[in-house]
Amino acid sequence: MYSVGVTGGIGSGKSTVCRVFGVLGIPVFSSDDEAKRLLDGDPALKQRLREVFGDAVFTGDKPDRKALAARVFNDAEALQRLNAIVHPAVRGAFARWTRRQNAPYVINEAAILLETGAYRTMDHLVVVTAPEQERVRRVMLRDGVTEAAVRARMRNQADEAALVAVAGSVIVNDGESLVIPQVLHVHGKLLQWVEGK
Repeated sequence: MYSVGVTGGIGSGKSTVCRVFGVLGIPVFSSDDEAKRLLDGDPALKQRLREVFGDAVFTGDKPDRKALAARVFNDAEALQRLNAIVHPAVRGAFARWTRRQNAPYVINEAAILLETGAYRTMDHLVVVTAPEQERVRRVMLRDGVTEAAVRARMRNQADEAALVAVAGSVIVNDGESLVIPQVLHVHGKLLQWVEGK
């Protein structure tokens, strides 16, 4: 199965782009949603989280994502430890999910495909871009957080130039460029590649 990664910095509009692919009949796997589901429901993952970060990142039996985020966002080593717990489980879930799909290709939507190296396992990488200030504005509006909080999250993600450098396709979501024609163009290219394999 041909796998396509869709990534981009926070607030770039990855989910918007993936909704268009979904309308075209392409199955979309959200790595971020799956990570949340696994953290809430996988006993082995929760146990490992408790061993590494302690009870302070739990509310009862459930991981407290806000407490966890506060713990790792300004601590690169803690973030690496969290990623080492969560990402292998998410990759396994993606592989199992992919085997159940029946489509020309599948999409893995993930915020940090470059940072984890997971982009190397994809057949094609689509990077969604948007101006930094626009991304900050979107996330402030969406999450009800301060500009400083958004910029702290951005510091833990690869910059846009690094993403574009490894992209197979780039979709510009700057609020002015039309997204749907760009997605249709990429979709057409992907169908040609899959058929030619």
